[in-house]
Amino acid sequence: MPPIYDPEMCKPMEMELTNVGVTALRTPQDVDRALLKTPGTSLLVINSVCGCAAGNCRPGVTLALQNNKIPDNLFTVFAGLDTEAVQRARELMTGVQPSSPSIALFKDGQLIGMLERRHIERMSAIDIGNALTKVFNEQCERPGPSVSRETFEQNEHVQRCGSTIPLYQGN
Repeated sequence: MPPIYDPEMCKPMEMELTNVGVTALRTPQDVDRALLKTPGTSLLVINSVCGCAAGNCRPGVTLALQNNKIPDNLFTVFAGLDTEAVQRARELMTGVQPSSPSIALFKDGQLIGMLERRHIERMSAIDIGNALTKVFNEQCERPGPSVSRETFEQNEHVQRCGSTIPLYQGN
């Protein structure tokens, strides 16, 4: 399926996560490989262009990844870009209403925790970071942070309203 939004315009929002060690998944097969066949704890961020919720979600995630305990694996899919990958990720989140942005924690392929958009849109980036850090401390063993403090501090946080992102027109 073609993307909904112009991928180039969304690149800075994706890089906000990939710059701190989060791997972008593009296909349903990538999602299965990452979440079902990778042992340990896996963070999955369903990224989006929504300026308000996503504008706090991404910085909250990057802040939490500065913690001394973080998930073993760090992944993201982008709603409106990686349409089939997002659909597959949502299928693995049984019992959860589809929303973006959202943040899921899996352990050995099983969903063990979730922040849905309805939670995220009521939280600041610091609140999101604190909520994730609490879960990381309880569920994760991998030493953090995901990147050095210097890299974290140089990362650009993107606040952009989704209505300003042009729709994909094809090549």
